[in-house]
Amino acid sequence: MKARQAIRKTWGSQRSWWGKQVLTLFLLGKGAAINDILALSIEDEYILYGDIIQQDILDTYDNLTLKTIMAFEWVTEFCSSAQYVMKTDSDVLINTGILVKFLLNSNTSENFITGYPLVDNLPHRGFYKKTYISYEDYPFKVYPPYCAGFGYVLDTRLARKVYEMMSHVKPIKFEDVYVGICLSILGVGISIPEDTQLFFLYRTSFEICKYKHLIVVHGISLQEMLTFWQEMTRETPLCH
Repeated sequence: MKARQAIRKTWGSQRSWWGKQVLTLFLLGKGAAINDILALSIEDEYILYGDIIQQDILDTYDNLTLKTIMAFEWVTEFCSSAQYVMKTDSDVLINTGILVKFLLNSNTSENFITGYPLVDNLPHRGFYKKTYISYEDYPFKVYPPYCAGFGYVLDTRLARKVYEMMSHVKPIKFEDVYVGICLSILGVGISIPEDTQLFFLYRTSFEICKYKHLIVVHGISLQEMLTFWQEMTRETPLCH
């Protein structure tokens, strides 16, 4: 809940940018040892904020793909009027205004998807469990191009196509790779921004003008999110 509260107070706090409505929602599974008190607190949180989507799956790292499928399903069924949808993580700072401006100024199509591109990435066959994938789960030598899962944005019409494809593609534990597989089968390529620094994969030190220019910064603590956002929204000298 602390991460959700930090987001509600920062980049998820403003409901419109540049005349466009923005809605922030949180995807939850169920805890491995969920109890009535925890369930009640989430229910109360939903009643209070109305921004939680929850499904009866264990909320674990290996189930991130199932949560992502849940997101694409929800967008397809309940959010068809939206123009774009973005999937991101809780340790990410989104410069929402810059994101909306970027999309308004982009010549996008119904097959538009962008983020931090990962091309020619190799499946990890070693002993590190978090990144390991077996030949049975993924038999090929190279992953298809995909956007890093910490933050990617796509046209809602493409999200519907991807969700339809998901019913025909066996999930693997890496949700971003899985979306890339679906895109590859659909014959959809990734749009790479001219400014390759807009989606920042690695943690970067805080500089006000730099952060005001970025769309996504990964690896942010909750306290940093609150502090950085306060600085970013404070009136400062013009940045070049």
